[in-house]
Amino acid sequence: MFAKISSIGLFGLNAFAVTAEISASQGVPNIDIVGLADQSVQESKMRIKSAIDNSGMKLGSVKCVINLSPAGVKKTGSGYDLAILVAILTAAGYAPKELDGKAFIGEVSLGGEVCPVNGALAMAVEAAANGITELYLPYENAAEASVVKNIRIFGVKTVSELANHLCGRSLIRRTEPLEITEESYRTALDFADVKGQEAVKSAIEVAAAGFHNLLMIGPPGTGKSMIAKRIPTILPRMSFEESIETTKIHSVAGIISHTSPLVTRRPFRDVSHTASSVGLIGGGSIPKPGEISLAHNGVLFLDEFPEFDRRVLETLRQPLENGEITISRAAGSVRYPCNIMLVAAMNPCPCGNYGSPVKKCTCTQQQVARYLGKISQPILDRIDIQTEVSSVRYEDLAGSGKSECSAAMAERIAKAREIQDKRFKGTKITSNSGITPDLLHEICVLDEKANAYLKLAFEKTGLSARAYDRVLKVARTCADLSGSEIIGKPHIARAISYRSLDRKYWGGELSLS
Repeated sequence: MFAKISSIGLFGLNAFAVTAEISASQGVPNIDIVGLADQSVQESKMRIKSAIDNSGMKLGSVKCVINLSPAGVKKTGSGYDLAILVAILTAAGYAPKELDGKAFIGEVSLGGEVCPVNGALAMAVEAAANGITELYLPYENAAEASVVKNIRIFGVKTVSELANHLCGRSLIRRTEPLEITEESYRTALDFADVKGQEAVKSAIEVAAAGFHNLLMIGPPGTGKSMIAKRIPTILPRMSFEESIETTKIHSVAGIISHTSPLVTRRPFRDVSHTASSVGLIGGGSIPKPGEISLAHNGVLFLDEFPEFDRRVLETLRQPLENGEITISRAAGSVRYPCNIMLVAAMNPCPCGNYGSPVKKCTCTQQQVARYLGKISQPILDRIDIQTEVSSVRYEDLAGSGKSECSAAMAERIAKAREIQDKRFKGTKITSNSGITPDLLHEICVLDEKANAYLKLAFEKTGLSARAYDRVLKVARTCADLSGSEIIGKPHIARAISYRSLDRKYWGGELSLS
Protein backbone atom coordinates (compact mmCIF):
# COMPACT_ATOMS: atom_id res chain seq x y z
CA MET A 1 0.00 0.00 0.00
CA PHE A 2 1.19 3.49 -0.81
CA ALA A 3 -0.07 6.81 0.59
CA LYS A 4 1.00 10.45 0.93
CA ILE A 5 0.46 12.71 3.94
CA SER A 6 1.27 16.44 3.86
CA SER A 7 3.23 18.27 6.53
CA ILE A 8 5.33 21.42 6.90
CA GLY A 9 9.00 21.64 7.87
CA LEU A 10 10.86 24.53 9.46
CA PHE A 11 14.47 25.68 9.43
CA GLY A 12 14.88 28.92 11.32
CA LEU A 13 12.12 31.16 9.97
CA ASN A 14 12.00 29.31 6.64
CA ALA A 15 9.00 26.98 6.38
CA PHE A 16 8.74 24.46 3.51
CA ALA A 17 6.29 21.81 2.35
CA VAL A 18 7.07 18.20 3.27
CA THR A 19 5.30 15.02 2.18
CA ALA A 20 5.41 11.86 4.30
CA GLU A 21 5.25 9.04 1.72
CA ILE A 22 4.51 5.58 3.12
CA SER A 23 4.99 2.20 1.52
CA ALA A 24 3.49 -0.53 3.70
CA SER A 25 3.44 -4.29 3.34
CA GLN A 26 2.82 -7.37 5.44
CA GLY A 27 5.87 -8.62 7.29
CA VAL A 28 7.86 -8.23 10.46
CA PRO A 29 6.54 -5.07 12.20
CA ASN A 30 9.04 -2.32 11.56
CA ILE A 31 9.26 1.40 10.72
CA ASP A 32 12.07 2.86 8.62
CA ILE A 33 12.35 6.60 8.02
CA VAL A 34 14.42 8.01 5.14
CA GLY A 35 14.79 11.45 3.59
CA LEU A 36 17.64 13.17 5.44
CA ALA A 37 15.91 12.79 8.83
CA ASP A 38 18.06 13.76 11.81
CA GLN A 39 18.19 11.95 15.15
CA SER A 40 15.14 13.73 16.61
CA VAL A 41 13.06 12.63 13.60
CA GLN A 42 14.39 9.05 13.77
CA GLU A 43 13.40 8.88 17.44
CA SER A 44 9.79 9.51 16.43
CA LYS A 45 9.51 5.77 15.65
CA MET A 46 9.57 4.93 19.37
CA ARG A 47 7.23 7.77 20.27
CA ILE A 48 4.73 6.83 17.57
CA LYS A 49 4.70 3.10 18.36
CA SER A 50 4.02 3.80 22.04
CA ALA A 51 1.40 6.46 21.24
CA ILE A 52 -0.54 4.11 18.96
CA ASP A 53 -0.44 1.26 21.51
CA ASN A 54 -1.55 3.56 24.35
CA SER A 55 -4.39 4.92 22.21
CA GLY A 56 -6.02 1.51 21.93
CA MET A 57 -4.85 0.70 18.39
CA LYS A 58 -2.58 -2.07 17.11
CA LEU A 59 -0.26 -1.98 14.12
CA GLY A 60 -0.26 -5.72 13.52
CA SER A 61 2.23 -7.24 11.08
CA VAL A 62 2.89 -4.11 9.05
CA LYS A 63 6.29 -3.17 7.68
CA CYS A 64 6.49 0.54 6.85
CA VAL A 65 9.03 2.61 4.92
CA ILE A 66 8.46 6.35 5.23
CA ASN A 67 10.17 8.87 3.01
CA LEU A 68 10.11 12.54 3.98
CA SER A 69 10.10 14.36 0.67
CA PRO A 70 11.93 16.37 -0.63
CA ALA A 71 14.62 13.83 0.28
CA GLY A 72 17.47 16.28 -0.35
CA VAL A 73 16.42 18.73 2.40
CA LYS A 74 17.47 18.00 5.97
CA LYS A 75 14.56 17.42 8.38
CA THR A 76 15.01 18.34 12.03
CA GLY A 77 12.81 18.42 15.11
CA SER A 78 9.78 16.54 16.40
CA GLY A 79 7.14 18.38 14.37
CA TYR A 80 6.90 15.57 11.80
CA ASP A 81 5.60 13.07 14.38
CA LEU A 82 1.93 13.66 13.63
CA ALA A 83 2.28 13.37 9.84
CA ILE A 84 4.30 10.15 10.16
CA LEU A 85 1.76 8.77 12.64
CA VAL A 86 -1.18 9.54 10.32
CA ALA A 87 0.70 7.86 7.45
CA ILE A 88 1.10 4.71 9.59
CA LEU A 89 -2.58 4.84 10.65
CA THR A 90 -3.60 4.84 6.99
CA ALA A 91 -1.48 1.73 6.44
CA ALA A 92 -3.05 0.01 9.47
CA GLY A 93 -6.59 0.96 8.42
CA TYR A 94 -7.29 3.41 11.22
CA ALA A 95 -7.47 6.43 8.90
CA PRO A 96 -8.69 6.98 5.32
CA LYS A 97 -6.10 6.81 2.55
CA GLU A 98 -7.30 9.95 0.76
CA LEU A 99 -6.39 13.00 2.86
CA ASP A 100 -5.84 15.55 0.10
CA GLY A 101 -5.77 19.19 1.22
CA LYS A 102 -4.96 18.22 4.81
CA ALA A 103 -1.62 18.74 6.57
CA PHE A 104 -0.42 17.53 9.96
CA ILE A 105 2.13 19.11 12.34
CA GLY A 106 2.95 18.19 15.93
CA GLU A 107 4.96 16.15 18.38
CA VAL A 108 3.49 12.96 19.82
CA SER A 109 4.07 11.79 23.40
CA LEU A 110 4.40 8.17 24.51
CA GLY A 111 0.95 8.32 26.06
CA GLY A 112 -0.74 9.49 22.86
CA GLU A 113 -0.99 13.21 23.58
CA VAL A 114 -0.18 15.72 20.85
CA CYS A 115 2.39 18.21 22.19
CA PRO A 116 2.98 21.82 21.03
CA VAL A 117 5.81 22.81 18.68
CA ASN A 118 7.63 26.05 17.92
CA GLY A 119 7.03 28.03 14.73
CA ALA A 120 3.36 27.08 14.26
CA LEU A 121 2.45 30.42 12.68
CA ALA A 122 5.26 30.32 10.12
CA MET A 123 4.25 26.77 9.18
CA ALA A 124 0.56 27.69 8.94
CA VAL A 125 1.39 30.56 6.56
CA GLU A 126 3.40 28.16 4.38
CA ALA A 127 0.60 25.57 4.47
CA ALA A 128 -1.93 28.13 3.21
CA ALA A 129 0.50 29.24 0.48
CA ASN A 130 0.76 25.60 -0.69
CA GLY A 131 -3.01 25.17 -1.09
CA ILE A 132 -3.62 23.28 2.16
CA THR A 133 -7.22 23.84 3.25
CA GLU A 134 -7.15 22.03 6.62
CA LEU A 135 -4.26 22.10 9.09
CA TYR A 136 -4.15 19.74 12.07
CA LEU A 137 -1.72 20.73 14.80
CA PRO A 138 -1.43 20.65 18.62
CA TYR A 139 -4.32 22.22 20.51
CA GLU A 140 -1.98 24.72 22.21
CA ASN A 141 -0.80 26.00 18.80
CA ALA A 142 -4.26 26.28 17.24
CA ALA A 143 -5.09 29.84 18.36
CA GLU A 144 -1.74 31.09 17.06
CA ALA A 145 -2.26 29.48 13.63
CA SER A 146 -5.91 30.61 13.41
CA VAL A 147 -4.91 34.16 12.36
CA VAL A 148 -3.88 32.83 8.93
CA LYS A 149 -6.53 33.37 6.28
CA ASN A 150 -7.88 30.81 3.79
CA ILE A 151 -7.13 27.75 5.90
CA ARG A 152 -9.18 25.82 8.48
CA ILE A 153 -7.35 25.10 11.74
CA PHE A 154 -8.03 22.07 13.95
CA GLY A 155 -6.44 21.79 17.39
CA VAL A 156 -5.68 18.17 18.27
CA LYS A 157 -5.25 16.97 21.86
CA THR A 158 -4.74 13.19 21.43
CA VAL A 159 -3.99 10.61 18.76
CA SER A 160 -7.27 8.75 19.35
CA GLU A 161 -9.21 12.03 18.98
CA LEU A 162 -7.56 12.62 15.60
CA ALA A 163 -8.22 9.05 14.41
CA ASN A 164 -11.91 9.34 15.34
CA HIS A 165 -12.15 12.67 13.50
CA LEU A 166 -10.53 11.39 10.30
CA CYS A 167 -12.86 8.39 10.25
CA GLY A 168 -15.89 10.60 10.90
CA ARG A 169 -16.82 9.00 14.23
CA SER A 170 -16.36 12.09 16.42
CA LEU A 171 -15.43 15.41 14.83
CA ILE A 172 -12.98 17.95 16.24
CA ARG A 173 -14.40 21.45 16.34
CA ARG A 174 -12.64 23.92 14.07
CA THR A 175 -10.66 26.66 15.88
CA GLU A 176 -12.29 30.02 15.31
CA PRO A 177 -10.03 32.83 14.04
CA LEU A 178 -8.38 34.72 16.89
CA GLU A 179 -10.02 38.06 17.69
CA ILE A 180 -7.80 41.04 18.53
CA THR A 181 -9.33 43.00 21.41
CA GLU A 182 -8.64 46.54 22.56
CA GLU A 183 -7.34 45.13 25.82
CA SER A 184 -4.45 43.44 24.00
CA TYR A 185 -2.98 46.87 23.14
CA ARG A 186 -3.13 48.34 26.64
CA THR A 187 -0.23 48.70 29.05
CA ALA A 188 0.15 50.12 32.55
CA LEU A 189 3.25 52.14 31.61
CA ASP A 190 2.86 55.84 30.77
CA PHE A 191 5.14 58.85 30.29
CA ALA A 192 2.93 60.68 32.78
CA ASP A 193 4.93 58.83 35.45
CA VAL A 194 8.18 60.53 34.35
CA LYS A 195 8.79 63.72 36.31
CA GLY A 196 10.75 66.51 34.61
CA GLN A 197 13.19 65.52 31.83
CA GLU A 198 11.31 67.60 29.25
CA ALA A 199 14.34 67.91 26.96
CA VAL A 200 14.80 64.14 27.01
CA LYS A 201 11.13 63.55 26.23
CA SER A 202 11.41 65.96 23.30
CA ALA A 203 14.36 63.99 21.90
CA ILE A 204 12.49 60.71 22.41
CA GLU A 205 9.47 62.08 20.57
CA VAL A 206 11.65 62.80 17.53
CA ALA A 207 13.25 59.36 17.80
CA ALA A 208 9.88 57.62 17.99
CA ALA A 209 8.40 59.68 15.13
CA GLY A 210 11.18 58.62 12.74
CA PHE A 211 12.08 55.27 14.38
CA HIS A 212 15.59 56.60 14.99
CA ASN A 213 18.20 54.95 17.20
CA LEU A 214 18.73 56.74 20.53
CA LEU A 215 21.50 57.05 23.13
CA MET A 216 20.86 58.43 26.63
CA ILE A 217 23.82 59.52 28.77
CA GLY A 218 23.45 60.50 32.41
CA PRO A 219 24.32 59.68 36.04
CA PRO A 220 22.72 56.70 37.84
CA GLY A 221 19.21 57.24 39.15
CA THR A 222 18.13 59.84 36.59
CA GLY A 223 15.43 57.60 35.09
CA LYS A 224 17.07 56.33 31.89
CA SER A 225 15.65 52.81 32.23
CA MET A 226 12.26 54.09 33.32
CA ILE A 227 12.08 56.34 30.27
CA ALA A 228 13.22 53.59 27.88
CA LYS A 229 10.52 51.18 29.05
CA ARG A 230 7.84 53.72 28.14
CA ILE A 231 8.98 54.32 24.56
CA PRO A 232 6.76 51.53 23.11
CA THR A 233 3.72 53.35 24.55
CA ILE A 234 4.21 56.27 22.13
CA LEU A 235 5.04 54.24 19.03
CA PRO A 236 2.20 53.70 16.53
CA ARG A 237 0.13 50.57 17.01
CA MET A 238 1.38 47.53 15.16
CA SER A 239 -0.40 46.75 11.92
CA PHE A 240 -1.79 43.24 11.44
CA GLU A 241 1.06 42.46 9.04
CA GLU A 242 3.63 43.63 11.61
CA SER A 243 1.96 41.51 14.30
CA ILE A 244 2.12 38.42 12.08
CA GLU A 245 5.77 39.06 11.20
CA THR A 246 6.78 39.59 14.83
CA THR A 247 4.74 36.65 16.11
CA LYS A 248 6.44 34.30 13.64
CA ILE A 249 9.83 35.21 15.10
CA HIS A 250 8.64 34.82 18.71
CA SER A 251 6.98 31.51 17.82
CA VAL A 252 10.17 30.10 16.29
CA ALA A 253 12.01 31.16 19.47
CA GLY A 254 9.40 29.35 21.60
CA ILE A 255 8.37 32.38 23.67
CA ILE A 256 4.76 32.68 22.53
CA SER A 257 2.03 32.65 25.19
CA HIS A 258 -0.64 30.09 24.31
CA THR A 259 -3.26 32.30 25.98
CA SER A 260 -2.23 35.45 24.03
CA PRO A 261 -0.53 33.99 20.97
CA LEU A 262 -0.51 37.08 18.74
CA VAL A 263 2.05 39.82 19.49
CA THR A 264 0.06 43.06 19.38
CA ARG A 265 2.26 45.37 21.49
CA ARG A 266 5.56 46.69 20.19
CA PRO A 267 8.29 44.40 21.58
CA PHE A 268 10.61 45.78 24.24
CA ARG A 269 13.68 43.62 24.77
CA ASP A 270 15.79 44.64 27.76
CA VAL A 271 19.16 42.96 27.24
CA SER A 272 21.74 42.42 29.98
CA HIS A 273 25.31 43.57 29.31
CA THR A 274 26.42 39.96 29.95
CA ALA A 275 24.76 38.87 26.68
CA SER A 276 26.92 37.02 24.15
CA SER A 277 26.96 37.72 20.43
CA VAL A 278 24.84 34.59 19.86
CA GLY A 279 22.33 35.80 22.44
CA LEU A 280 22.18 39.20 20.77
CA ILE A 281 22.10 38.35 17.06
CA GLY A 282 21.07 34.67 17.18
CA GLY A 283 22.74 31.39 16.30
CA GLY A 284 23.06 27.74 17.26
CA SER A 285 23.31 24.59 15.12
CA ILE A 286 19.67 25.17 14.17
CA PRO A 287 19.81 29.01 14.09
CA LYS A 288 17.43 30.63 16.51
CA PRO A 289 16.60 34.34 16.54
CA GLY A 290 18.56 36.56 18.92
CA GLU A 291 17.41 39.56 20.91
CA ILE A 292 17.83 41.90 17.94
CA SER A 293 15.27 39.87 15.94
CA LEU A 294 12.95 39.36 18.91
CA ALA A 295 12.81 43.18 19.09
CA HIS A 296 11.73 43.39 15.41
CA ASN A 297 9.19 46.21 14.93
CA GLY A 298 9.91 47.39 18.47
CA VAL A 299 12.65 48.51 20.85
CA LEU A 300 15.97 46.85 21.70
CA PHE A 301 17.20 48.37 24.98
CA LEU A 302 20.87 48.04 25.89
CA ASP A 303 21.47 49.43 29.38
CA GLU A 304 25.02 50.01 30.68
CA PHE A 305 26.07 50.32 27.04
CA PRO A 306 29.88 50.44 27.54
CA GLU A 307 29.74 47.37 29.80
CA PHE A 308 28.90 45.17 26.81
CA ASP A 309 31.81 43.30 25.28
CA ARG A 310 33.03 45.47 22.41
CA ARG A 311 33.06 42.52 20.02
CA VAL A 312 29.40 41.88 20.87
CA LEU A 313 28.48 45.50 20.11
CA GLU A 314 30.33 45.36 16.80
CA THR A 315 28.04 42.54 15.64
CA LEU A 316 25.20 45.10 15.62
CA ARG A 317 26.73 47.15 12.82
CA GLN A 318 25.46 45.19 9.83
CA PRO A 319 21.97 44.40 11.24
CA LEU A 320 21.39 48.06 12.20
CA GLU A 321 22.33 49.11 8.68
CA ASN A 322 20.40 46.45 6.74
CA GLY A 323 17.43 45.70 9.00
CA GLU A 324 18.06 41.96 8.86
CA ILE A 325 20.54 39.40 10.11
CA THR A 326 21.83 36.40 8.16
CA ILE A 327 23.06 33.36 10.09
CA SER A 328 24.93 30.76 8.05
CA ARG A 329 25.45 27.17 9.14
CA ALA A 330 26.47 23.95 7.38
CA ALA A 331 22.80 22.95 7.09
CA GLY A 332 21.89 26.27 5.43
CA SER A 333 21.40 29.99 5.95
CA VAL A 334 18.60 31.73 7.81
CA ARG A 335 17.56 35.36 7.53
CA TYR A 336 15.76 37.02 10.41
CA PRO A 337 14.35 40.55 10.07
CA CYS A 338 15.45 43.09 12.68
CA ASN A 339 13.88 46.45 11.90
CA ILE A 340 14.40 47.87 15.38
CA MET A 341 14.69 51.09 17.30
CA LEU A 342 17.93 50.74 19.25
CA VAL A 343 17.79 52.53 22.62
CA ALA A 344 21.04 52.57 24.59
CA ALA A 345 21.72 54.05 28.01
CA MET A 346 25.01 54.67 29.79
CA ASN A 347 26.73 56.55 32.57
CA PRO A 348 29.14 59.31 31.52
CA CYS A 349 32.04 57.61 33.33
CA PRO A 350 32.79 54.45 35.36
CA CYS A 351 31.65 55.95 38.66
CA GLY A 352 28.72 57.61 36.96
CA ASN A 353 29.14 61.04 38.51
CA TYR A 354 30.84 63.05 35.78
CA GLY A 355 28.82 66.22 35.31
CA SER A 356 26.81 65.73 38.50
CA PRO A 357 26.31 69.02 40.39
CA VAL A 358 26.20 67.26 43.78
CA LYS A 359 28.56 64.29 43.53
CA LYS A 360 32.25 64.42 42.67
CA CYS A 361 33.61 62.24 39.88
CA THR A 362 36.39 59.96 41.18
CA CYS A 363 37.59 58.73 37.78
CA THR A 364 40.89 59.54 36.15
CA GLN A 365 41.12 60.83 32.59
CA GLN A 366 42.50 57.46 31.48
CA GLN A 367 39.65 55.54 33.12
CA VAL A 368 37.05 57.71 31.40
CA ALA A 369 38.80 57.41 28.03
CA ARG A 370 38.99 53.61 28.39
CA TYR A 371 35.33 53.45 29.43
CA LEU A 372 34.08 55.56 26.52
CA GLY A 373 36.49 53.85 24.12
CA LYS A 374 34.50 50.63 24.40
CA ILE A 375 31.97 52.21 22.04
CA SER A 376 33.42 52.53 18.54
CA GLN A 377 32.80 55.40 16.16
CA PRO A 378 30.99 53.16 13.63
CA ILE A 379 28.48 52.22 16.34
CA LEU A 380 28.06 55.88 17.37
CA ASP A 381 27.50 56.84 13.73
CA ARG A 382 24.54 54.44 13.63
CA ILE A 383 22.85 56.19 16.57
CA ASP A 384 20.86 59.11 15.19
CA ILE A 385 19.97 60.90 18.41
CA GLN A 386 22.03 61.44 21.55
CA THR A 387 20.64 63.15 24.63
CA GLU A 388 21.86 63.86 28.16
CA VAL A 389 19.67 62.81 31.06
CA SER A 390 20.41 65.08 34.02
CA SER A 391 19.39 64.65 37.66
CA VAL A 392 15.75 65.48 38.33
CA ARG A 393 15.12 68.66 40.31
CA TYR A 394 13.40 68.38 43.69
CA GLU A 395 10.67 70.76 42.52
CA ASP A 396 9.78 68.38 39.68
CA LEU A 397 9.67 65.36 41.98
CA ALA A 398 7.71 67.03 44.76
CA GLY A 399 5.35 68.99 42.51
CA SER A 400 1.75 67.87 42.22
CA GLY A 401 1.52 68.75 38.54
CA LYS A 402 1.22 65.87 36.08
CA SER A 403 3.62 65.29 33.22
CA GLU A 404 2.39 64.90 29.67
CA CYS A 405 0.91 61.45 29.10
CA SER A 406 1.90 58.93 26.46
CA ALA A 407 -1.37 59.38 24.58
CA ALA A 408 -0.67 63.08 23.89
CA MET A 409 2.85 62.31 22.66
CA ALA A 410 1.59 59.38 20.58
CA GLU A 411 -0.96 61.61 18.86
CA ARG A 412 1.73 63.96 17.54
CA ILE A 413 3.90 61.03 16.53
CA ALA A 414 0.98 59.41 14.70
CA LYS A 415 0.50 62.57 12.60
CA ALA A 416 4.19 62.56 11.64
CA ARG A 417 3.96 58.86 10.76
CA GLU A 418 0.92 59.52 8.55
CA ILE A 419 3.05 61.94 6.54
CA GLN A 420 5.75 59.28 6.23
CA ASP A 421 3.24 56.59 5.25
CA LYS A 422 2.06 58.73 2.33
CA ARG A 423 5.62 59.63 1.38
CA PHE A 424 6.84 56.03 1.27
CA LYS A 425 3.71 54.41 -0.14
CA GLY A 426 4.65 51.74 -2.66
CA THR A 427 8.18 51.30 -1.25
CA LYS A 428 9.67 49.04 1.41
CA ILE A 429 10.59 52.07 3.55
CA THR A 430 8.43 52.41 6.67
CA SER A 431 9.94 55.45 8.41
CA ASN A 432 12.45 58.27 7.94
CA SER A 433 15.25 56.23 9.53
CA GLY A 434 15.04 53.84 6.57
CA ILE A 435 15.48 56.44 3.81
CA THR A 436 17.92 54.98 1.29
CA PRO A 437 20.91 57.00 -0.03
CA ASP A 438 19.42 57.29 -3.53
CA LEU A 439 16.29 58.98 -2.14
CA LEU A 440 17.95 61.07 0.57
CA HIS A 441 18.28 64.37 -1.28
CA GLU A 442 14.98 63.92 -3.07
CA ILE A 443 13.12 63.55 0.24
CA CYS A 444 15.25 65.76 2.50
CA VAL A 445 14.89 69.08 0.67
CA LEU A 446 16.54 72.01 2.52
CA ASP A 447 15.91 75.74 2.16
CA GLU A 448 18.88 78.07 1.65
CA LYS A 449 19.41 78.93 5.32
CA ALA A 450 19.23 75.28 6.35
CA ASN A 451 21.71 74.29 3.65
CA ALA A 452 24.16 77.01 4.69
CA TYR A 453 23.87 76.05 8.36
CA LEU A 454 24.45 72.37 7.60
CA LYS A 455 27.50 73.19 5.45
CA LEU A 456 28.99 75.27 8.28
CA ALA A 457 28.30 72.56 10.87
CA PHE A 458 29.75 69.84 8.63
CA GLU A 459 32.98 71.79 8.14
CA LYS A 460 33.37 72.71 11.81
CA THR A 461 32.45 69.39 13.43
CA GLY A 462 33.92 66.99 10.87
CA LEU A 463 30.81 64.82 10.57
CA SER A 464 31.30 61.50 8.81
CA ALA A 465 29.35 60.75 5.65
CA ARG A 466 27.11 58.36 7.59
CA ALA A 467 26.52 60.96 10.32
CA TYR A 468 25.69 63.54 7.65
CA ASP A 469 23.02 61.23 6.21
CA ARG A 470 21.56 60.60 9.63
CA VAL A 471 21.42 64.31 10.47
CA LEU A 472 19.35 64.82 7.33
CA LYS A 473 17.01 61.97 8.28
CA VAL A 474 16.48 63.36 11.80
CA ALA A 475 15.92 66.85 10.36
CA ARG A 476 13.31 65.32 8.05
CA THR A 477 11.52 63.92 11.09
CA CYS A 478 11.71 67.27 12.91
CA ALA A 479 10.12 68.92 9.87
CA ASP A 480 7.39 66.26 9.76
CA LEU A 481 6.55 66.88 13.43
CA SER A 482 6.14 70.57 12.67
CA GLY A 483 4.11 69.84 9.52
CA SER A 484 6.69 71.34 7.15
CA GLU A 485 7.48 69.84 3.76
CA ILE A 486 10.74 71.77 3.43
CA ILE A 487 13.51 71.33 6.02
CA GLY A 488 14.36 74.69 7.58
CA LYS A 489 17.26 75.95 9.66
CA PRO A 490 15.51 75.18 13.03
CA HIS A 491 15.06 71.55 11.95
CA ILE A 492 18.70 71.20 10.92
CA ALA A 493 19.88 72.94 14.11
CA ARG A 494 17.80 70.57 16.23
CA ALA A 495 19.10 67.50 14.40
CA ILE A 496 22.72 68.64 14.78
CA SER A 497 22.20 69.33 18.49
CA TYR A 498 21.36 65.65 18.87
CA ARG A 499 24.89 64.81 17.66
CA SER A 500 26.69 67.13 20.10
CA LEU A 501 27.59 64.40 22.61
CA ASP A 502 29.91 62.89 20.01
CA ARG A 503 32.16 65.88 20.44
CA LYS A 504 31.66 66.33 24.18
CA TYR A 505 32.51 62.78 25.22
CA TRP A 506 34.36 61.26 22.26
CA GLY A 507 35.76 64.32 20.50
CA GLY A 508 38.41 65.46 22.95
CA GLU A 509 36.38 68.18 24.66
CA LEU A 510 35.96 66.18 27.89
CA SER A 511 37.35 67.95 30.95
CA LEU A 512 37.44 66.46 34.43
CA SER A 513 38.42 69.67 36.20
